[in-house]
Parts: sequence; structure tokens; C-alpha cells
Amino acid sequence: MKIKADLSILDIIGHLLVWVVLSIITFGIALFFFPYSFARFVINRTSLVDASTGVERKMECDINLFSNIGHIILWMLISLVTFGLGYIFYFYRVWNYALNNSRVE
Repeated sequence: MKIKADLSILDIIGHLLVWVVLSIITFGIALFFFPYSFARFVINRTSLVDASTGVERKMECDINLFSNIGHIILWMLISLVTFGLGYIFYFYRVWNYALNNSRVE
């Protein structure tokens, strides 16, 4: 099995522009929702390819931005108390959560 990601530059730029604008409008609060969106953005454009048969199976992430408000609030507090250092760990925890809530079609 090989992993193949189909991320075009235009998709990436569009995704980043949306989140930069949201971050400016919300004075940075949107950045706590960004890791969920980022993980879902990448996972939903990824597929597993069987090397022997060439069959490609798409991955699908089953999370949404607002399903974990309690988790986001907790990590907001941790990030504020640690002067932003907790956000780095938060990003990894979101990826862990996103991968655990993904499936292969």
C-alpha cells in the first residue's frame, strides 16, 4: 500500500486565505478551529493505492469543526496559560483525533 495525496497549490492557497481572513476577523480565535479543518482538508484528499493491483481507495475524515467545542475550549485555556506553547501540542492531538476518526472507502 502507498499513500497518495492530491493537494493542488490552488486548493492550498484557497484554504489558507479563508483561514487567514477568519483569523483576522476573529482576532485569532479561529486558529483553534484551524487544526480540525487542516486535518480534514488533507485526509479527505488522500487515498491508499494498492501497489499490486493499482486500486485506489479514498480516505474520509468524519470530524467537523464544531463537534468538539469542549476540547477546543480546554486547549484554548491551556494555550493561554502556557503563553501559546500548548497550541503546538494541541495541533498534534487534533491530528491524532482526526486520524482515529477517519476511514477508507
